[in-house]
This record gives sequence, C-alpha cells and structure tokens, in this order.
Amino acid sequence: MSQLDADPSAAPPSAHRPGELAALQVAGHELTVFEESPPLIAAMLDDIEQATRRVWLESYIVADDNAGRAIAEAMKRRAAAGADCRLMYDAVGSNATPAAFFRDLAHSGVHVEAYHSLWQSLWHFRSLRVFNRRDHRKLLVLDDRVAYFGGMNIVDQSGIHTVEQAEARRLPASAGWRDVHVRLVGPQQHEVSEAFERLWRTARGTRRRRWPRWPIRQMLSSPGERIWFFDCRPQFKHRRPARVLGPLLRRARRSITLSMAYFIPQGRVLRELLRAARRGVKVRVIIPGKSDVPVVEWATRHFYDKLLKHGIHIYERKDQMLHSKVLVIDDAWTVIGSCNLDPRSMLLNLEFFAVFHSRAMAAVVRRISRYELRNSRRVSLAECVGRPWWQRLRDRLAWSMRRWL
Repeated sequence: MSQLDADPSAAPPSAHRPGELAALQVAGHELTVFEESPPLIAAMLDDIEQATRRVWLESYIVADDNAGRAIAEAMKRRAAAGADCRLMYDAVGSNATPAAFFRDLAHSGVHVEAYHSLWQSLWHFRSLRVFNRRDHRKLLVLDDRVAYFGGMNIVDQSGIHTVEQAEARRLPASAGWRDVHVRLVGPQQHEVSEAFERLWRTARGTRRRRWPRWPIRQMLSSPGERIWFFDCRPQFKHRRPARVLGPLLRRARRSITLSMAYFIPQGRVLRELLRAARRGVKVRVIIPGKSDVPVVEWATRHFYDKLLKHGIHIYERKDQMLHSKVLVIDDAWTVIGSCNLDPRSMLLNLEFFAVFHSRAMAAVVRRISRYELRNSRRVSLAECVGRPWWQRLRDRLAWSMRRWL
C-alpha cells in the first residue's frame, strides 16, 4: 500500500512543511518543485538576472503587483543588456493589469504580445469563438539552460495562509493559492522553448513552425524514467488533453489522486475515472472548498452524488484556494501543468503539461497531496442528498453552462 493510501489524518504534522522546496533528478534533469508562489518568483528572478541570451515568459495572468513589477524590471534590465526578451500574456486573464504596464515593457525593449485581444478577435469571421480561446499556459525559458512550467501565474500571493489574512489585505477569500510549478535544467529544456516559439510565431502571424505529433504510444511503452511534454490546442481533436489523460487513467491499477483547481470532468476523462473506481482503483479528488470562481464550484457540486455513488472520494481543501493541476497514478505516473479537468481546458484553452514516468516525482507530489488532504474535509453522500433544493437547482444551472465556465 502506498503512503497516500493510508489515512491522511494519521500522518505526523512534521511530514511536510507548506512551501518547502523539493529537489530531485529525473531522466538526467535537475528538477525543483514549488508549491507556493513566493519561492517560485524569487527563483525566477534569480534565473532572469543570470540570463544572457533570452528571457521568454508566457503567462495567463501577469499582475501589476509586487511580483509582476519585479519580473518586469528584471526583464527590462536583461533587454537593456541585449538579451532577447519576450512576454506573451492572455488578454482576458490579464485584463486587470493596466495597459501602461505592458507599454512600459515594450518601450524598454521587451517584445510584448497579447493573446487574443478583443480587437484581434474582431478581425476573424467567428470572433466570439476565437475570443473564447484563451492562452492558459505558464512558461518561462531562460537561455538554453532553464525552463519553468506548471500552474502558477505571475501574481503576488505572499503572506496569505488563511481566509482571515486574505480579508485583512482586502483580497478574495481564495487568495494565498496552493499550486504546483516546476523548474527544469536538462536536455529537454529545448522542448519547452520550442513550445513557446511555436505559439509566438502563430500569434504574430510570422512563418509558423510545424507542431509535432504527440508521442503517446512511445510514452505508454517507455520502460524507464522519462519526461514527456504536451502543448495542447484543443480546437484540433488530435491535440486535446483527453488523448493523453485517457490512456494514463486506463493504466491505473491501485490509486489515482487528483488535485484540481477546477474539476468538471466529462467525456473520455470522466468515463475512465468511473471505470477505474469500478475495477477497484482508489480514486481521490482534492478540490477547493471555496473557489475563486463560485459558478465553477456550483457546477462541480452538481455531480458529487454521481462520483460518490461510484466510490470516488472527494475532499474539499479548507482555508486556502487550491489552484494546482496535478495527477498521480499508481506511484509511477505524474502529470503537472496548467491543464484543469474542465471543459475549458479540455476543449478551448491552450494548455501545457508534462507527464513524468518517475517514482521520485510521484513521491514528491504524493507528499504535497497528503498535506492538502490533511487540510481538507471529506465530502459525504449524506450531506449531498440533504442539501436544500435551491442549492441543487443553482448547481444544476451552473452545470448546464459548464462549457463556458
């Protein structure tokens, strides 16, 4: 029985400290795993300052706060020193950031690109459909040495560990997010930089590079430690996350642990989760008890009954907003990236995630998941059945809008 299969409440409090960094080696790569943003931003700043050739940053949100301004200033210094500095941000995700923030970067020599702004979308015949496709990826490429990927945006989340601390700073109760991000040094760094370059050329309308075929069969038959990267363009069926996640879930024989910010599975992924539970796999789902998007929270709760009746265990994270997007299967396979299990990630957004065939990485993410479980409450079928009628109606209405959430 894996460590995660044990009762999470029985684990000693010292088993894991929130925010501690995990360093490990996988398939010839040096990896650092982050679970909170302050140490991540600090590491990014150190690496940016050391870059000499290029600093390429892509993020759904780049906020005009302490973290965003520190990253911007570092990129401006690198641009002044002659490095190729590029910033791609999502026009909707970063809509709260003043335009002057990005203009200042551009005037300082940083190449700036907004992904799918309303103005850009109006040039397409199907403007609403184009505008609804968002760049949800979070990447940072530094020279030919370092790459970052995962679920964290460029947002200052420092000093917030409870709802009360968030409210004291007049921030949403869901602030102080828990997430997972990875720093990579090793031979496959170029695959992350190529993913950035492909989308950069596509967004700018310059000569495009061919998007490679996904090596799914090679991944499933690989006997040793490996890392596989997948950059998703769900408008094309052959580049949807379910093509990777479905076969991985089907391989589960003992346990599946999901830690997801937004959990509204459907189609192939939902079928594989239910089938896994039916064949005796222990399926655990950890989701935020209080989401930053309440309507998503309501839609998720609509089908709690179905999941619980099939034997899937559901845990709601207390206090902090759980923003991670990770999956561990049988202590051998781990998925980390920007991809949620919801219709937006499965069918609309551009996403990027890595699949690790590594027991070492699985052990790290298991440890993080145990910490989330200790700070969660398990949802029972009885409480779902006993919820007021108006909440059940509200949740059903939210579920009907799931493809737009």
